[in-house]
Amino acid sequence: MIDITPELNPQGNEPLYSQLYHFIKEEIRSGRIPSGEKLPSKRKLSNHLSISQNTVITAYEQLMAEGYITSQPRKGVFVSLIQEDLHPASTNAPTKPVEQDNSFSDSMKYDFSHGKIDLASFPFSIWRKLSQEALFYDQSEFFLTGHPQGEFLLREQIAKYLYQSRGVICSPEQLVVGAGTQYMIQFISLLLDGGDLVGFEEPGFHRTRTAFEDHHIKTVPIPLDEHGIRIDMLENSNAHNAYVTPSHQFPYGMIMPISRRLELLQWANERNGYIIEDDYDGEFRYRGRPIPALQGLDANQRVIYLGTFSKSLIPSLRISYMVLPEPLLQVYLNKLTIYKQTVSRLHQHTLYLFMKNGHWETHLNRLRTIYRKKHQILLASIKKYMQNRVEIIGEHAGLHILIKVNKSIAEKSLIKLGNDYQVKFYPTSVYYVSKDSGLPKILLGFGGLSEEEIEEGIKKLSQAWFEGD
Repeated sequence: MIDITPELNPQGNEPLYSQLYHFIKEEIRSGRIPSGEKLPSKRKLSNHLSISQNTVITAYEQLMAEGYITSQPRKGVFVSLIQEDLHPASTNAPTKPVEQDNSFSDSMKYDFSHGKIDLASFPFSIWRKLSQEALFYDQSEFFLTGHPQGEFLLREQIAKYLYQSRGVICSPEQLVVGAGTQYMIQFISLLLDGGDLVGFEEPGFHRTRTAFEDHHIKTVPIPLDEHGIRIDMLENSNAHNAYVTPSHQFPYGMIMPISRRLELLQWANERNGYIIEDDYDGEFRYRGRPIPALQGLDANQRVIYLGTFSKSLIPSLRISYMVLPEPLLQVYLNKLTIYKQTVSRLHQHTLYLFMKNGHWETHLNRLRTIYRKKHQILLASIKKYMQNRVEIIGEHAGLHILIKVNKSIAEKSLIKLGNDYQVKFYPTSVYYVSKDSGLPKILLGFGGLSEEEIEEGIKKLSQAWFEGD
């Protein structure tokens, strides 16, 4: 049995289980821990490293989920057979320095990213078991591309879930599964008339706007009010279609009321256009009863519904989906089934089993409890440390909020002050087409931070911004 002795830093930015996972993964990929080698038991490794067994279990489960190690009943944990071409080339080979892109680095201790989630809550052991079950289902089938719209069994489960939880009315035949929301936008761009403008929330998610324009669909910014996209401004524009995030507007966070949703549907019907409903953060609501999705209110087949599992499972799975209204479904079937499916059939079947066996509902309920608590701590911490020096915006749903800083200071200066205290947060200026003339507004996500880190980070941020005021 090989000895595993990484240098773990309990005070570091990265959780201990993640440090251990990355260390073992690199040892396997480099060949320093060879295929077939037995790893220490969870108990022995936790004792050896003076860490909890849960830390070792989480690291091992992630390695198993990715196929680096396997568990053999009554024998232990062993390194899987890894192809040699996965190992890095000889260290004697000449290398050329490459300038690193630091935009994806986690250099700050407190990262209030809206894109990160609570990875520790993901049931790796259940997912691994279901992945193995999926492989035994019909191994030969999973080496083929599969249906362009996605596996029918998975689409059945998604349709059932959407009806029960979001009020979306659709058949499995109307669903298209794909690798990420931006990939879905590619299809939508091909389905829409290229000469028609898309009314886009201002501010709105810049990556989606870019995805439309990269596929030759022009967008026009439509201002918001406290209820979401303004219908009067849509009516005065030349837009025939509209992209909206009604469940939790990004980035402002307002929830579109039922009256505004009905107005929007009427506008689309009168324009003979379509509404692209991105149900962003639709699973997480902290006040009041959930409002049904626009699609479920639509009697005239005017809504294209977008959803994703990235915020509720793990982002690396890249499983998103769209529900097409009947007129566009026929266009899709006639023109776009030439595009092959981009999501692994193994992942699709594993997710089907995960949903069918009730694990999805259990996991989602657990996430709602976890995120509700984190959300409460974030709001309480802001009120405790920042008081009336900031204004909280969009706090009723989702995995982020905005704060407006009641201080005449540039956005870049706020960011630098926070970074000096190891706090990373996100500007909102990138979400505007036109310049926002008001006081600076900052986006704070909370899904990827622990409860303790949320309060500590807000305390540090308050010190950075307001100490000495």
